[in-house]
Amino acid sequence: MKKTALYDKHVSLGAKIVPFAGFEMPVQYSGVTEEHFAVREKAGLFDVSHMGQFFIEGPGSKDLLQYVTTNNVDALENGKAQYSCLPNENGGIVDDLIVYKMEDDKYFVVVNASNIDKDWNHISKYNTFGAKMTNASDEMSLLAVQGPKATEILQKLTDVNLSEIPYYHFTVGSVAGENNVIISNTGYTGSGGFEIYFNNESAEKLWDAVMEAGKEEGIIPCGLAARDTLRLEKGFCLYGNDIDDTTSPMEAGLGWITKFDKDFVSKDVFAKQKEEGVTRKLVGFELTDKGVPRHDYPVVDAEGNVIGKVTSGTQSPMKKIGLGLAYVDKPHFKLGSEIFIQVRNKNIPAKVVKAPFV
Repeated sequence: MKKTALYDKHVSLGAKIVPFAGFEMPVQYSGVTEEHFAVREKAGLFDVSHMGQFFIEGPGSKDLLQYVTTNNVDALENGKAQYSCLPNENGGIVDDLIVYKMEDDKYFVVVNASNIDKDWNHISKYNTFGAKMTNASDEMSLLAVQGPKATEILQKLTDVNLSEIPYYHFTVGSVAGENNVIISNTGYTGSGGFEIYFNNESAEKLWDAVMEAGKEEGIIPCGLAARDTLRLEKGFCLYGNDIDDTTSPMEAGLGWITKFDKDFVSKDVFAKQKEEGVTRKLVGFELTDKGVPRHDYPVVDAEGNVIGKVTSGTQSPMKKIGLGLAYVDKPHFKLGSEIFIQVRNKNIPAKVVKAPFV
């Protein structure tokens, strides 16, 4: 198992450590609910250094990314980031990722921890464009400062005017005296904030600086469990649960990052799905009775016929009800449809709703 540069810090803070995506990661510190509400109401600090980072540069870099991702890289200007995905040859998803345009002919790509090698091999396979690829995953750390107070906290540590960085934009600057930090207005919680990328050597210093700067605002360290409940309340997909090699962006509600004004892997498959519609869709649902939905629970209709399965589910800390995401067959994926989630052999009624849930 790999460890992030902050592993000892998590252990010293009493975090519960679990294996995740090949890393020893903190799943929680003070408790999921407390960490969840800290991020929704004040601020939380996450170590997400397990994520993968690639640099793709040179004259062929844009053409390579244009071909291997679904979103349109032409829409990026310097200092802008873009959510996208890597389609496979069968109309599934290799991974979802964020593409950052550092400068002309230089891109920074952030991928999921469990897919670092897979993504690297997939992109490399299509690199007939002569782009220079560097896998910086083992050298870089990533902190996510999230919540309504996040900007205020981080602003104490940098001369960069954070209020001038729009959502899904970034800059490179100094934070707590450390130079060349990528400061990005992105995150996976839906509560606003920043993600900062830097070399491993600076990890402990920056963690301590953010925690110290956020003392008055009530910042606390947060683990993967709260990250999961936070992203689920916002309806954000998690790779391996809600999207994978067998799900298409059109089925997963990611048509908005699938642009047909360019050529890319599996374009024809997705164009056909767009034209003809899909037979199943990823939908948000809320239970209308007591119960907690979990990954892989069957979804059934009123007669008890299986019509899908839950991909992510939880008891929402904010709404105090069971909710989640599920792939549901046509026509049951229409908004407002009544479906049932099989929770321990009981069919609990639920309603198809539009995400985000909060």
